[in-house]
Amino acid sequence: MKFLFDLFPVILFFATFKYTHKNPEQAADWAGRLLGDVSPAQAPILLATIVVMLATLAQIIFARLRYGKVEKMLSLSLGLVVVFGGMTLIFQNAAFIKWKFTLLYWAMAVSMSIAALCKRNAMRLILSDKVDLPEEAWLRLNLAWIGFFAFVGCLNLFVAYRYSTDIWMNFKIFGVMGLMLLFIIAQGVYLARFIKDEAEDSQT
Repeated sequence: MKFLFDLFPVILFFATFKYTHKNPEQAADWAGRLLGDVSPAQAPILLATIVVMLATLAQIIFARLRYGKVEKMLSLSLGLVVVFGGMTLIFQNAAFIKWKFTLLYWAMAVSMSIAALCKRNAMRLILSDKVDLPEEAWLRLNLAWIGFFAFVGCLNLFVAYRYSTDIWMNFKIFGVMGLMLLFIIAQGVYLARFIKDEAEDSQT
């Protein structure tokens, strides 16, 4: 359930772009009412940007009302989407909103790196109540996630500047999710041996 909650703005971003991309003239009319003169080519990403900004704000409000607090990464995501989404709308340039996603991935990598330098392993904080691993395994797991976020941030920019916005949007949803799924599976294979060893030790 939390996974879908976290993806809520991105799903709406994708759905809005895909619908308006297939109906560019209608999209230009809608965007024109909000932003002035907008070309049919730019209208889909501009409308999608407005939607993701509003959806992220709604997500923040819901989290505050439902849980009484807002996670730091969610607050960071709102800050980035307001700044870069606003620049996308002002300059009518999709490059800004594309950079937002890269900066969010890099921010996660940087925050995990800083935590590690302060002797705080982010992955251990998240998973220590679910699995018991040796120190070396926790270190490798943490470094793997740092590397993954840094890599996906770079890959996002490569796709954003090398291919069309439509292809980038597909990559944002299906490509990143696919890479994350494969990465999690690979981690599961790596961690399985430690879980197996722990089970064997408990039986002896």
